[in-house]
Amino acid sequence: MPGRGRVPTVLAAVAAAAAATVLATTPASGAASGAAPGVPRVAPTPQLQTEVSFPTRTVTDAAGNTLLADASGRTLQLHGANLGKTDDITEKDVADLGAAGFTLLRLPIQWSKLEPTQGSYDAAYLQHVEDVLGWADRYGLLVMVDWHQDVFGPHFPGFDGAPEWATRTDGIVFTPDPGNWFNNYFDPAVKAAFTHLYNDADLRQAQVDAYTYLAGELAGSPALLGYDLFNEPMWTSGTFEQDELPAMYDRLITGIRTVDQRSWLWIEPTVLVGEGIPPALPAIGDPRPGADRIGYAPHAYSTDVEDGGDWDASGGWVDAYESMIVRYPRKHDLPVIVGEWGPSNADADHPGNVELIKQQTASFARFATGWAIWYGCRSATGSGYCLFSDDQAHLAPGHAAAGRPYPLALAGTKVSERAAPGGYRLSYRPRPARTSQIVVPTGFGDRLAVTVTDRHGDRVPARVVVSAPSRTGARTVDVTPRGAVHTTWTLRVAAR
Repeated sequence: MPGRGRVPTVLAAVAAAAAATVLATTPASGAASGAAPGVPRVAPTPQLQTEVSFPTRTVTDAAGNTLLADASGRTLQLHGANLGKTDDITEKDVADLGAAGFTLLRLPIQWSKLEPTQGSYDAAYLQHVEDVLGWADRYGLLVMVDWHQDVFGPHFPGFDGAPEWATRTDGIVFTPDPGNWFNNYFDPAVKAAFTHLYNDADLRQAQVDAYTYLAGELAGSPALLGYDLFNEPMWTSGTFEQDELPAMYDRLITGIRTVDQRSWLWIEPTVLVGEGIPPALPAIGDPRPGADRIGYAPHAYSTDVEDGGDWDASGGWVDAYESMIVRYPRKHDLPVIVGEWGPSNADADHPGNVELIKQQTASFARFATGWAIWYGCRSATGSGYCLFSDDQAHLAPGHAAAGRPYPLALAGTKVSERAAPGGYRLSYRPRPARTSQIVVPTGFGDRLAVTVTDRHGDRVPARVVVSAPSRTGARTVDVTPRGAVHTTWTLRVAAR
């Protein structure tokens, strides 16, 4: 976290407008309309409905990226935000994410809150986590439960993660660095605590027990995508990524799999990936029967931006990060969800950071199966990492690019994708008779024009359904081929 300074188809349960403000340039079909046979049909506008299917498999795209897919083989792209770390998450917070067109919630939890006393789990905290999963199911989101830590735990004032009873410092006194959050990781007391967690047999078992307990309690929750196993692991030796870290992941995965064979389990590299240092992790196995359900969840922060600066686009950081981060998951066939990203300030005083959000969302679309921005809070200007500008879940001005349309469930093979203010284009080779769904988040435009054409620019035989806007303006676009498909289609969505 930057403290550097932080299923089956479900209804999004939002109020649909009585009179939809949707335009479709593709004409309605049927004899009464006078439309020619084979011309795409634009159906009457339903409520916003997102097809957030639990991923049961993966597919590999032409670039070698592994993507999540549902049971029918539709590739999934999940966009969302972190919630619950810096505030008390409410049902409205979750509802707002769904109404804004987001489909992923990364939920930071802390071991210290789940097990404040060794061997005694907090029933109220567990109930809260279960409540969040229930809300997510209600409002059309999948949840990645993140076992979160910042500077190890609350033994070190102002931080969170492991409980006091699991913190061993060898009597070293912690000397905080209030001027640089990240420097606290290098304090000898903090390093000692991590070393003991990774190496002491009793602490290792206690950690496995806590993870296994929670997984057993949450197993089968419809909205549960899975677990991010350890937020931003801190290295303790030169061989940390070859020894201590994979050993910890192996222990935790083995424990969880004794009670949960369904969930996806996500591993993180160290935070050094943001500095352009590629991970040195070996392959991480999965003991579940059938195909592995292991994913890769790096973070994407620019140090200069985290230190309070405005991003300099001339440095090429986004391209360099993308080139480096894809190596490990492509080698080991892992889907990628970027679990945290986003600048601390994206406003009129930080135009570079606004551009950074634009470039990062474009980059993630090229290699990731999803992302969760930090953070789903509210600020009129977009400062403090905040995604929303108000209590009505409208995007903060500098975060407009985070509201780019995206193919939530694509029945076919993506050829290209491009988003710009007020315009979106997706070229793909569709599968016959299967529905693809594109989500158009809030802030894209008050009215939409939707066209679907073949590579020659001619309209195609398809059924197009554009939902009425949610209370925040989000919509879905469903496209279903009518008959065989022998060419690449291009879907265009424009704001009017």
